Amino acid sequence: MRIEIFQPASFSANDSLFAPTRNRTNPLPNTTHHIANYPNKLVIYKIQASRFWQVRCWFDGRYFKKSTKTQSLSQAKKAARFFYEETLALRYISRNDNQTKLQLHSNVQNITFLPFGAIAAQMLTNEEARCSRGEISHKGLKTLKNRLDKFILPRWSTKSPKEITYQTLLEFSQYLSTSYKTTTVSQYLILIKKVLSHALANGHLDKLPEFPKIKVTSTPRGGFTPSEYWRLLKTARRVEGKENPNTNASSSYYIRINHVDRVFPKDVAWIIGFMVNSFIRPSDIFNLKHKHIEIVKSHNVYLRLTLPESKKHDKPIVTLFPAVRIYFQIVKYQSQQGLSQPDDFLFFPQLRNREYVRSILWIHFNWLLNHTGLKKGPHGQSRSMYCLRHSAITFRLLYGQGIDLLTLARNSRTSVEMINKYYASALTGEQNIALLQSRRSKKSTS
Repeated sequence: MRIEIFQPASFSANDSLFAPTRNRTNPLPNTTHHIANYPNKLVIYKIQASRFWQVRCWFDGRYFKKSTKTQSLSQAKKAARFFYEETLALRYISRNDNQTKLQLHSNVQNITFLPFGAIAAQMLTNEEARCSRGEISHKGLKTLKNRLDKFILPRWSTKSPKEITYQTLLEFSQYLSTSYKTTTVSQYLILIKKVLSHALANGHLDKLPEFPKIKVTSTPRGGFTPSEYWRLLKTARRVEGKENPNTNASSSYYIRINHVDRVFPKDVAWIIGFMVNSFIRPSDIFNLKHKHIEIVKSHNVYLRLTLPESKKHDKPIVTLFPAVRIYFQIVKYQSQQGLSQPDDFLFFPQLRNREYVRSILWIHFNWLLNHTGLKKGPHGQSRSMYCLRHSAITFRLLYGQGIDLLTLARNSRTSVEMINKYYASALTGEQNIALLQSRRSKKSTS
C-alpha cells in the first residue's frame, strides 16, 4: 500500500483564518499620531480593545500608558499633553530624593530642573482640588486647562521656569495681542504668573520675573433696546417649526443627524421672554427644573426661583409678572408631553444631555441674531444670549419706578459694582430725563 504525504504550499487560501490574532492592545496600523512640540516618544493611537484613543510615552526605561477617554482626535491630543506633564511631575517627585536626572527628549541633555510643564501639572492638581471644594467652578477650571494647552504649554513645556523672563513674557503678550483683546492677554499672563508662583513656593524658582503691564479695556456686551427685543421675540415665534439652515455652520457646536433637533424649537422664544423677565444667567437656563420654581400669589404675582448656586450666589430670584405667563404656557405644553414633573428641566426637557442642549440653543439663537441683523451691537460688540440678561437689568433701571441698585443687584445675583461697570455702562442721562427734571413736591419737603 502506497501512502502519499501531502506537502502544503508555502501560501494557502485560508491562511488568514488560522493566523494568530493580533494582540487587542497593540496599536492599530496607521492610527499612530505624534504630538507637535513634544518628544517623539509621546504618541496617541487606537487599539482593537477600546473605542477611545490611547496615549503612550517612554519614561526612564519603560512605557507609561493611559486611555484618553475620548474618540475625538483633537481632544485626545490635548489629553496626551496633560498626561505627559502630569507623568513628568510625578516621576520627578518620586525620584527627586535620589537626585535622579530626567531625560525629556533625545535632543535634550539630561537636566536636573523641574520643567515648566511639570510645574503646571502640579498647579493643575491644586486647582482641581479647589474645584472639588467649590472654590472655583468647573467651567473656570476647564478654561484654565484650555489656555494652558493652547498657547502656554506648547511654548514653554520643556523649559526651565528660570528661562521665562520679562523679555519672553513681553514677546508672548505681543504675539497674543495680534489676535486677542487686552482682557484675554491679561488673563494669559495671570495664568503664567500662577504657575511661576507655584514654582517659587516649591523652591524651583528664586524670584518671579517682572510682568508686562497690560491696560485692560473691555467693551460691555450691552443689552437690546425694547424694539430689538420685540423683533427677536416675534421672529423666534414666526420661525418655530421651520428647519434651521445654519445647523451645520459651526465646528465647535454640533447637532445630531436628527430632523427634530434641526427644526427651530419653541423653547427659544420662551427662553428669550423668560430671561428678560427673570434676570437669570444663560448658564442657569440649562439647569433650571420645575422643582426650582414656586408661584407666589399675593399683592404681586411672581415666580420665586431657588436656583443652584452660581458664581457664589445662592439667594432666590424673583421674576416679573410676564415670566409667570410664560411659565404657565410652558407647563401647559409640557404636561401634554408628560414632561412637567418636578425633576424635569424647564427648557428642552426631552434631552438629558445638557451640554448638547447648550449646542442646540447656541446654534439656533446665533442664527436668530444673524437673521434679524442684531448680531453686532451699536459699538461693534458681538452679541450673545448674555445680552438678554443685560436687557433685563437695563430695562429695570430705565423703567422701574424708584428701584435701587442694591435690590436689583441682589435679585440678579450680582453686585452693585458690576451693575455700574457693565450693565449700566450704556445708560445715558437722556434716557432718564424725566427723573433728572423731576422735582420734589412741597408736601414731601415739609
